[in-house]
Amino acid sequence: MTQPAQRAARPLWWLGALLAVYLCAPFFASIPQIDQADWAGVDWHTMGSAVGVSVASASVASLIILVGGVPLGYWLARSRARGVAVLGFVVQLPLALPPLTSGVLLLFLIGPYSALGQLFNGALTDSFTGIVLAETFVAAPFLIVAARSAFAAVDPVYDDVAATLGHHAASRFFRVTLPIAWPAIRAGLALAWLRAFGEFGATVMVAYHPYSLPVYTYVVFGGQGLPAMMPLLLPTLAIAIVCAVLSVYSRGARATLAVSVDNGDELTAFTPAATAVDAGGLRLAFAAQRRLGAFTLDVAWQPRTRRLAIIGPSGSGKSLALRIVAGLEQNDAGFVSLGATDIGALPPERRQIGYMPQDYGLFPHMTVAQQLAFPVDADAASARYWLAHLGLDALTQRLPRQLSFGQRQRVALARALTRHSQLLLFDEPFAALDTPRRRKLQQSLRALQREIGAVTVIVTHDPDEAALLADEVLVIEHGRTLQAGTVDAVFARPASLRVAELLGLHNIGVGVALDSGEIETAGGLRLPCRSACLDTPLAAGTRVMWRVSPRALCATPGGSLEGRLAGYSLRHGDRYVTLELAGETFDIPAEEAALPHASAHAGALRFEIDPSGVTAWPAAHP
Repeated sequence: MTQPAQRAARPLWWLGALLAVYLCAPFFASIPQIDQADWAGVDWHTMGSAVGVSVASASVASLIILVGGVPLGYWLARSRARGVAVLGFVVQLPLALPPLTSGVLLLFLIGPYSALGQLFNGALTDSFTGIVLAETFVAAPFLIVAARSAFAAVDPVYDDVAATLGHHAASRFFRVTLPIAWPAIRAGLALAWLRAFGEFGATVMVAYHPYSLPVYTYVVFGGQGLPAMMPLLLPTLAIAIVCAVLSVYSRGARATLAVSVDNGDELTAFTPAATAVDAGGLRLAFAAQRRLGAFTLDVAWQPRTRRLAIIGPSGSGKSLALRIVAGLEQNDAGFVSLGATDIGALPPERRQIGYMPQDYGLFPHMTVAQQLAFPVDADAASARYWLAHLGLDALTQRLPRQLSFGQRQRVALARALTRHSQLLLFDEPFAALDTPRRRKLQQSLRALQREIGAVTVIVTHDPDEAALLADEVLVIEHGRTLQAGTVDAVFARPASLRVAELLGLHNIGVGVALDSGEIETAGGLRLPCRSACLDTPLAAGTRVMWRVSPRALCATPGGSLEGRLAGYSLRHGDRYVTLELAGETFDIPAEEAALPHASAHAGALRFEIDPSGVTAWPAAHP
């Protein structure tokens, strides 16, 4: 039975088929003309000369276009200057102009009566040079458009990663950006060559002599008519067929590279060795300030441990802060130091860091072995060590697209560690993974952190990830610091409700200290609070944050507080019960809720709160 999607696609298929038939029909229509062609009247010497002129001039023009068109395409793709859009429009105009018009414009520039023409004594027209100039003008946009699109499609993260691996701008262009963009540029170059080879209009205006193949075909057609055309068409058809065959062969070769791979994601357990990075007592400190449009980042942090995490919602500026530490973004005012070294004054290629973006930044055109050899100061012995101990030694000839997510992460880690980096920066390294694989890789990275001495900074929006992989955490939002401190301190006593929300904490609220020693919540609930729950005695009226342990809530028939069962929720696979007491909401693990009377009271329950399970601390200013 035909599926609805297939039925909907039929009109599109027929439209495509009609155009394909029309495009193929002229070639089939020419086949019967082979026997009727005037083979005896062919001037083979002149035709051979015309073919040679066209091949040579198209090749020279393509070389000129390649040398100038690739940098121009890169500039058009990456520059943000105001005049670039206008320039991009102008250099593509030959695509829209009739070829004869292009020829007339060229005569204004290089014709025998122009300034340039007189300077060269008319040698720029009616010459091989004139043919090359005409073909370059009309064919260049094909490569420029292809190069511009190719460079625009290259993720800037590859350039960023290459910079953090020690490569300067020229090296990054020729070893990373250009190879990634080259397949599309190569296709544009082929189109430019074919366009130059078949150019007639501009060529006949600028250089009628020597004959190129298109001009000679026009001359013969005017003198001998259609029967003489077939012998002249054969070279062009042969070249087109060869180009088509090479194109198909190339695509087939690339397609065979995509192979199935295993999905092993666990890091191999290993014993630390001399190749492991050791940052000693180095500690990271930074003050980052950056204004981007309406957004301003202004955060400072001087942690005292080496396993760090920056946590915040999307758009909070956490990735921007990490990029400033890496040297990939300008720091308008501030510093970045690692120990006694002011690395903020160094370009990214000299900061001796390892940087891992969300998708790990593996270069798509390099094998695993080439990735590990790419850092400027890569240590071959260290590379072999990490290949073996991260379980990668059987994958050295694979490209990134042939690796699982876990394998890609290990390759990126090994690449950073081969240069003995003292600072490793991870920008949400597990964001694209499913939950089981993410948990497995988080545990693996935590094990690796224990074996190396490098300072690690994890950017994440997952509080569980931050708690697992960091000893200190910086919480930011809207480009500002909300709280910073050790993981234990920040998670135990968040500075505000917003911090608690970002950390995924529950049973926390804001209240006021009372003379009775109780804490009155915003909803009017009075929480019993022993003096032991406070670091220092608080005067009545002091604004505090409070937290109630799930075990402190007890459902009992004689309880002094009336509450109700508000529902159930699932969190990280665990079932929670949601309770409402005097306007406050509490989440309690279902197995600890102990609600024997829930069904009998149709959701109405009596509770007591154990004072020993209530903690309070001064709240930050709102």
